[in-house]
Amino acid sequence: MTDEWLSLSDAAKMLGVHPSTVRLWSDKGVLPVHKTQGGHRRYRRSEISLWAQTNSKSRAEALSPEGMIQEIVRNVRMQISEGRIESESWYQKLDNEARIQYRASARSLFQGLMTYVVTDGEEAAAEAYAIGYEYASRARRYQLNYVDAAKAFLFFRDALVESVIKVYTEANVPSKQATEMYARIHTFTDEILISLLETYRKLENANH
Repeated sequence: MTDEWLSLSDAAKMLGVHPSTVRLWSDKGVLPVHKTQGGHRRYRRSEISLWAQTNSKSRAEALSPEGMIQEIVRNVRMQISEGRIESESWYQKLDNEARIQYRASARSLFQGLMTYVVTDGEEAAAEAYAIGYEYASRARRYQLNYVDAAKAFLFFRDALVESVIKVYTEANVPSKQATEMYARIHTFTDEILISLLETYRKLENANH
């Protein structure tokens, strides 16, 4: 039966994307969607099939949260490799092994953010705590004080925010959607910073 009704998750499986991407396309009016009386999104198989055939992959990727995040991550890596990190006071206190570890630590922040975005924040608290713990324990391991530990995290957070602004501007993302993303990044990273400081204090007290 070609015109059967599909749920959001069924439409996502048919298109081969994450359900959050289908939700985003639907809310932007890009993907044909119908609402039930209860407010649930429903899709006609025939309409989804036709949409998939006529829409280019590039357009879909441009609106995909995952595609956006990947572009942002590439942009941040370029920023870090351009030498900005070399002038940071906390970075200058580290030996070569510690520097490699800190550069690698940026990945956990990006991966955490990607999880946060594509799951609509369902695992946000646990993810933020885990990343904060990682940054705090690394700082203690390499003998950075809590101020430098916070500075290190904020360096990567700021590079991330700058990259989001750059990528969203170049993609002509609507200001409302961009503002929502900035707000979500700040909410998520604020939770990480609080976890970092609380964990650092606990680790410090445990050693006294």
